[in-house]
Amino acid sequence: MGALATVRGLVADRLVSVNDAAFLDRLRTLQPDVVVVAAFGQILRPALLALPRCGCLNVHASLLPRHRGASPVSAAILADDRQSGITFMRMDAGLDTGAIWRQLSESVRPDDTTETLEARLSQLAARALVPCLVEVAAALVPQPQPAAGVTYAPKLSKEDGRIDWARGAAHIERQVRAMTPWPGAYTVLPGPTGPRRLQILAAEVTAAPHSGRPGDILQTDPATLIVACGEASLRLLRVKAEGRSEMAAATFRRGQRLPPGTRLGITMMEAEG
Repeated sequence: MGALATVRGLVADRLVSVNDAAFLDRLRTLQPDVVVVAAFGQILRPALLALPRCGCLNVHASLLPRHRGASPVSAAILADDRQSGITFMRMDAGLDTGAIWRQLSESVRPDDTTETLEARLSQLAARALVPCLVEVAAALVPQPQPAAGVTYAPKLSKEDGRIDWARGAAHIERQVRAMTPWPGAYTVLPGPTGPRRLQILAAEVTAAPHSGRPGDILQTDPATLIVACGEASLRLLRVKAEGRSEMAAATFRRGQRLPPGTRLGITMMEAEG
């Protein structure tokens, strides 16, 4: 970003805090009409929010008030939403609670990951931002968010990627896509030298009935890797074992001793107990 700014004759600042008094003084000298914020991790305090003539515009990757917070795209996939989108919102002191200038919708595809959906939403926002700013400068009046339909999408942690095989296969398949590229959906793989992490990169639901426990490997066929879930089962397509490269799940299965009944998801503590 800094290199692109230099090419275009712009100054790119890297700030510890945008609420720093010296930075606010610089902004006051610039007398901005509007400040645009996108995927920004800092809280803008009232002194900064009140500084631009037209306010601070946040580009938020959901159809507010659904999925307020830090991970709206992952939340949309995990919730099995059919629609996502972009909201151009006038920022206030709350968490994504400000009034709305414009919203644009984007369908969530059945194979979308957070990475692919974010890419489309970024393009959608980029095309619509300048026209929206023109309207804001011409005194477009933002509309308050509806009181109904509020949900929150908190910041993800590595633990959010851990698979609970007692959940239904459809939920786990969405989790795999929602946690791609970060933090990654994973389980624990038993082995002779102790449990190790197995990241699940792609999977699909299979509705065939089974009598296995959640986490049990079901198939004897070395060309497939199917795991029992709390409801239905999941065929793993691509995986990455700890210390190994990404590969097709069938290739991984052929190189491992994973007989039917091998149970995924056993923690280190459970294995030692």
